Amino acid sequence: MTSSTTSTSSTSGTAPTAADRRRWLALAIVMTAAFMDLVDVTIVNIAIPSIERDLSASFGAIQWITAGYALAFAAGLITGGRLGDIYGRKRLFLLGMAGFTLASALCGFAAGPEMLVASRLLQGAMAAMMVPQVLAIIHVTFPAHERGKVFGMFGAIVGLGAVSGPLLGALLTQWNLFGLEWRPIFLINLPVGVAGLILGRKFITESRADRAMRLDLVGVALVTLGLLMLIYPLTRGRELGWPLWGHVCMVASLAVFGAFVAYEKHKTRKDGSPLVELSLFRVKSFAAGIAVQLTFGVVMGIFFLVWTLYMQMGLGWSPLKAGLTGVPFSIAVSAAAGMSVQKLVPRFGRKVLQAGALTMIAGVLLYIWAAGRYGTGIEPWQMAAPLIVMGAGMGLIVAPLTDAVLSDVPREHAGSASGLINTTGQMGTALGLGLVSVVFFGVIDEERLVPAGVGAAFADAFRGSLWWVVAVLVVIFAVMFALPGRPKQHVEGAAVAEGAAVGEPEPTLTW
Repeated sequence: MTSSTTSTSSTSGTAPTAADRRRWLALAIVMTAAFMDLVDVTIVNIAIPSIERDLSASFGAIQWITAGYALAFAAGLITGGRLGDIYGRKRLFLLGMAGFTLASALCGFAAGPEMLVASRLLQGAMAAMMVPQVLAIIHVTFPAHERGKVFGMFGAIVGLGAVSGPLLGALLTQWNLFGLEWRPIFLINLPVGVAGLILGRKFITESRADRAMRLDLVGVALVTLGLLMLIYPLTRGRELGWPLWGHVCMVASLAVFGAFVAYEKHKTRKDGSPLVELSLFRVKSFAAGIAVQLTFGVVMGIFFLVWTLYMQMGLGWSPLKAGLTGVPFSIAVSAAAGMSVQKLVPRFGRKVLQAGALTMIAGVLLYIWAAGRYGTGIEPWQMAAPLIVMGAGMGLIVAPLTDAVLSDVPREHAGSASGLINTTGQMGTALGLGLVSVVFFGVIDEERLVPAGVGAAFADAFRGSLWWVVAVLVVIFAVMFALPGRPKQHVEGAAVAEGAAVGEPEPTLTW
């Protein structure tokens, strides 16, 4: 690899100088890609009735259209992150974006449900190649003193993406552009993807791990198998009636993950190129942050699905009305995210994240009261206050959390760490979606349900589900005590260079 010595900034992962304004254009490009992925996770749900009618899709096919993306995405995230460390994060990002754009086109022009399912699987796999590079590129592109602000912006994008998907899907489906019905929800990715490819080639700086690594194929096989054994039964369990083999698979996945950890330790001793750098979990802030990410994913998995079902099936609202109801939430997330990183975290540290958890709890409790007080006659403006409080709490958490998790991570493991962050979030969401079958549908007796009682039954189930959300948020609040109490400036630059010169590992960075 003689060419790697020609440009330090292009391959070693050294951050560009603060004067390099191109990094902000690079940030806009990778943020757009992250937003595109977040929207695609939720945009399909709103358009399901239209897809079902147009393609004569069976219920099983509909399940795969929604779940196939999540499965392929979650299963490939860790591998995608490590591939970026080895072969170059810019290269993998552009390759993933090209594949994602192509898969979006195939989804948009799908001739039948089978083609749409296959295209969604491909789309998820390409997203798994693209998304881990986003945080890794940010981590190696921006100097330490700027990362907090940048990760705050990333947190705002996460909040916007969470609620923009249903709204955008509702608008595109209702407008029926050119008579295409649901297809524009996928085709809208084409101009965005092409622009991202052109601009990304010009403005994103290449980076990879400082020392040569090889892809751990056995690790890839084990982690993919373990994730599929855990997430597939959770995704399909309710539809299939929670069969015994599903429970066996989920329990057996723990053994597969155990074998994966054992092999990764062996791989580290053998050649120092494991798929997952297990030493990261010895860093307290990383391990605690990953735990928060997992449990927060459970909250998101439960809330957003039951919220959509409550509004559209319980209250009988149109997709557009339901989508617009989420606007106050989105605005609150963005406002709180920017304030938390720039003003609050530097002064109060971990207490900001814990305040976010308590604020979300207050918002959920207010929502429980409002849903009970107004019943099935509730209107969007009566949901605004709970959603604003919940959104503010979420913004206080998601913006500084990413910085807390990644701040201690050495540059050469940025891709792998980013893949772990995204994977644990996806696993948490899958667990939350699985719990919906218990906490929401388990309350509704579908056999005895009469049309006149649908609204009341869904409203009761919604309030019951929100109590579960409160319980998980309490757990999140407790886990946050393991995060560092006070933020400190990242340690890098001369100290890193000095350590490398004498053959020492990079110093631990502290958030």
